[in-house]
Amino acid sequence: MVADFSGGTLSSDGGLLLLRQIDAGLGLTRTLAGCFCDRRDQRFVDHSMPQLLAQRIYGLALGYEDINDHEHLRRDPLLAAACDKRDPLGQDRFNPLDRGIALAGPSTLNRLELSNNKDTRCHKLPHDPAKVENCLLTMGVRQLPKHAKEIILDLDSMGHLVHGMQEGRHYSAYYGDYCYLPLYIVVGDVVLWAQLRTSDRDGADGVVPALEKIVAAIRQRCKKARLIVRGDSGFCREEIMAWCEGQREVYHCLGLAKNSVLLENLIPALVRARLRYCLCGGTSVREFTEFEYQTQKSWSRARRVIGKAEVMSAGDNPRFIVTNLPAKSCKGEKDRARFTPARLYEELYCARGEMENVLKQQVLDLQADAMSTHHLASNQLRLWLATFAYMLLERLRALGCHGTELARATAGSIRLKLLKVAAQVTVSVRRVYIQLSSAYPGQELFRLCHARLLRWGAPAG
Repeated sequence: MVADFSGGTLSSDGGLLLLRQIDAGLGLTRTLAGCFCDRRDQRFVDHSMPQLLAQRIYGLALGYEDINDHEHLRRDPLLAAACDKRDPLGQDRFNPLDRGIALAGPSTLNRLELSNNKDTRCHKLPHDPAKVENCLLTMGVRQLPKHAKEIILDLDSMGHLVHGMQEGRHYSAYYGDYCYLPLYIVVGDVVLWAQLRTSDRDGADGVVPALEKIVAAIRQRCKKARLIVRGDSGFCREEIMAWCEGQREVYHCLGLAKNSVLLENLIPALVRARLRYCLCGGTSVREFTEFEYQTQKSWSRARRVIGKAEVMSAGDNPRFIVTNLPAKSCKGEKDRARFTPARLYEELYCARGEMENVLKQQVLDLQADAMSTHHLASNQLRLWLATFAYMLLERLRALGCHGTELARATAGSIRLKLLKVAAQVTVSVRRVYIQLSSAYPGQELFRLCHARLLRWGAPAG
């Protein structure tokens, strides 16, 4: 066997064609480009703002989370074609020294991320954070079913570790290291909110202002939907609960940290659970109860609390949630027993674990926790770009892969099985001809996905 690198204009990312199709249908990079201000002299510009954003977001979706990766990616003809370069081989570059390299290098992409923090002749691409935040929210809300009867907003915060002297870094005793504390708000698999925060604050800080914007946006699309705000005990705060209770058709279902008063109210249920465990055995036994509870100072009113008395071989496992969902169900709900204690806890509250899978994909598959720059604003932009990359992969799965073996696949599996396809790129005067590997095992799935995306939205260009 003899091996060398003389294969010519090849790419290992043939699935870029699908990403480009999704991007064209959503109008993501075109819309996101409107959040930036391009102060460059356009006579000497090789890379437009949509092209820079497409290069960076496609790279994240393909697994190239580090800007330094683009030192070699900038020569990829298929990535250049996906970014709508007129000449994917880069022979039309303004600077003769750059001819043959179609895309932007790491330094250009780095200036894009740093322009909000540096005012020099090289940093001329600042963005408006409020516009980017609204772009993510608008794009996410558009993906929700227009006639949905119920929408559940999952809240969570994560510890994104920092490995340097980043702006706003703070030691978190909970995570045992220096980190940021971003706030995520997710509906199903759709991320609506990704706000980078310092870790010197409460995990629920800023939730109410975020909910005000999100609920207003959802109401414009889903006017009759019932909204349920769901989160763990870190979000059980008077401010959040009172805000939900003051809105029309907005409910909350939040974890509640246990204390002596709550445990005392749970004693009868715990006794029944222990008795059942002794008589019947098994791995665990659960009993549920509900009661009205109000704190001495922090709560403005008494609220409905659900208690879970669980007895296991390892010992007792009491848990509590607080909610304003009525026990007799909501107006228009056909299942009248849906919000009874056992079902409310096991079917509604415990389902928030699915959000953890979304956040794991953000961190494990898209490296959204790579807080590599010094400035907080730049790290926030990186978090947004990773979230937009996840949005492309999520839409690819939802629109192109439903009913297939990848219908519930993670972003990493979508990338591996659908995007990593060998392709040969031939550029002529009239077209860019892309020949995908004949030995690719997922050809039928790729064809099906592409056909579905063609019906969903026309490609750009």
